[in-house]
Amino acid sequence: MSENSKIAARFSKVLTPNYRAPAIAIVRGEGCTVYDAEGQSYLDMMGGIATVVLGHCHPRIVAALEKQSHLLWHTSNLFASTPQIELAERLVERSFADRVFFANSGAEANEAALKLARLYHRAHGQDRYEIIAFEGGFHGRTLFTVSATGTPAYWKGFEPMVPGVHHAPYGDPEAVRALCSKRTAAIIIEPIQGESGVRPAPAGFLAELREIADENGCLLIVDEVQTGMGRTGTLFAHEPSGITPDIVTVAKALGNGIPIGAMLTREDVAKVFEPGTHGSTFGGNPLAAACATAVVDELFPGGVLEESRQVGFYLGEQLEAMQKRLGENKVVDVRGLGHLRAVELPGSAAPVIDRCREAGLLVIGAGDRNIRLAPPLVIRRQEVDTGLGILEEAIRAD
Repeated sequence: MSENSKIAARFSKVLTPNYRAPAIAIVRGEGCTVYDAEGQSYLDMMGGIATVVLGHCHPRIVAALEKQSHLLWHTSNLFASTPQIELAERLVERSFADRVFFANSGAEANEAALKLARLYHRAHGQDRYEIIAFEGGFHGRTLFTVSATGTPAYWKGFEPMVPGVHHAPYGDPEAVRALCSKRTAAIIIEPIQGESGVRPAPAGFLAELREIADENGCLLIVDEVQTGMGRTGTLFAHEPSGITPDIVTVAKALGNGIPIGAMLTREDVAKVFEPGTHGSTFGGNPLAAACATAVVDELFPGGVLEESRQVGFYLGEQLEAMQKRLGENKVVDVRGLGHLRAVELPGSAAPVIDRCREAGLLVIGAGDRNIRLAPPLVIRRQEVDTGLGILEEAIRAD
């Protein structure tokens, strides 16, 4: 039995079966390359599902983790810690926000945002509790965030869902207006729907949602868990739209793989989170915060974020060229921005993903027929060429 098979057998014996038995076991990573238990290398163009934004074992992140590990690991939020404060200061400096709440994941950041939206209106004497989300959206796996997730397959077996959550077609402002009422607490939107196929919001849609939220008196929450921290060419994907959200959530790439999430918001919204209203034992943990601070510092100023934009454009151009070479009978569409892209196939993506892995390329699905690419921002053009060459051959073989 191979080493990968041995580890897969151990995995299947002791872990709950909500994850499929893995085909390989990753034991080491460096930059955009990972290695399995048998020493086979793979070009990682899924980035830990849009998480490892600076690549595996980035020297700056390793140094930050090592330094902090000799100082302080945990205090809880009963005490202040410098790494947490420094990270919050950087996020405030680089965004619209005045205040930051730290959690451990994107789901927790979104849970905090949804709770805050309800509490905000209750603090102002209004019984607003309803949430407008979107079909095809994904916001997490807690009961509240999965209720906001607009894919019924994720609800199965967990009903009843949290009441008061409504779903509009993505990109349809009139449907949103029709759902708005005096009970609406917030609208929650992903600038690009990642899990359902990397679908960017139509031009002007975010601006229309900002207008609708202002007209209705509800809050606008922008879920940047998958798109944030430079993945689409700007720190946050909503920035080119020119809007100012009321709340933004981030996670995934914030810690470059170290578990951390954050909710960013304005002063007037944040102040209703009085002591005791919400909390997290590990939120803003010194180890995670130190690593996330190193991520932000590596992105700015004139750092990885600036350099990666051109590679992101190049990735898009090469995907479009591949689509033309293969034709619509092989590639239906290519979509996305920067380092978050999708290739839509006419049939199931699963066999293509398997062939890519067997040839040394890691990609991931996004819905049944989409292959999602979310490589680290540090990927080089030569690596893009290598990866897309493998992908094209895998598609041709289908």
